[in-house]
Amino acid sequence: MTGILYLCATPIGNLGDMTPRVVETLRSVDLIAAEDTRNSLKLMTHFEIHTPMTSYHEYNKVEKAYTLIAKLQEGQNIALITDAGTPAISDPGEVLVRMCLEAGIRVTSLPGAAACITALTMSGLSTRRFCFEGFLPPDKKERTEILEDCREESRTMIFYEAPHHLKKTLQELAAVLGDRKITLCRELTKRFETVRPTTIFAATDYFETNDPRGEYVLVIEGKSYEEKKQEAQKNWLEMPVEEHVALYESQGFDRKEAMKKAAKDRGVSKRDIYQSLL
Repeated sequence: MTGILYLCATPIGNLGDMTPRVVETLRSVDLIAAEDTRNSLKLMTHFEIHTPMTSYHEYNKVEKAYTLIAKLQEGQNIALITDAGTPAISDPGEVLVRMCLEAGIRVTSLPGAAACITALTMSGLSTRRFCFEGFLPPDKKERTEILEDCREESRTMIFYEAPHHLKKTLQELAAVLGDRKITLCRELTKRFETVRPTTIFAATDYFETNDPRGEYVLVIEGKSYEEKKQEAQKNWLEMPVEEHVALYESQGFDRKEAMKKAAKDRGVSKRDIYQSLL
């Protein structure tokens, strides 16, 4: 019988957020795979957990996954933890999870702290629809492509950023997204937790003269549907009415329906379209 891979969420700052279920699981499994065994040792000591640990991180995520899967196939139960928060979220654990599922090994997740959700709930921005972007990639081309995708995103966006990259990232966000509402969260659940609701331009100006400290979660409002509608109408208005109607006619619509669609695109009445054509 194969073992089970347990994804165990650990505190993102406050040790009081460690769940009893996670503590019990970490004590009972055969092995703990940790992102950094030195950091995790402090957590294990605090909760008197004496289970053997092994490292599983970005630089051995594929090779080590095969080793862990072999142990799981032998019947060992393994817990996966990250330095802080939920494994597999902006974390090499996603590779191990995928490989385990492909090998037919059961994976279960023990919920707990996640910096992205913690920040979102305190941001004051819409929580109904959101997307998680995590850390932007270091590659300049890929980074630019992702930011361009975000330009038209209507959902609330969540990014992670290290303090030494924050200024540059805010400048890039300002250049691509313009001035949007943003909430900067740092040191979440810790003594000096800070939640700063502001705008991208104001945040960019602030950090020109103030040094960022601590890990940040950036929660940014998406582009409103009204703004997207206005931009679309502006683009349509730059096209002559005759071309606009002809465009729909070329798609198989009769003239009456083409005029109706053009009127809707431009935010005017069908009569206005008719008058323009005359």
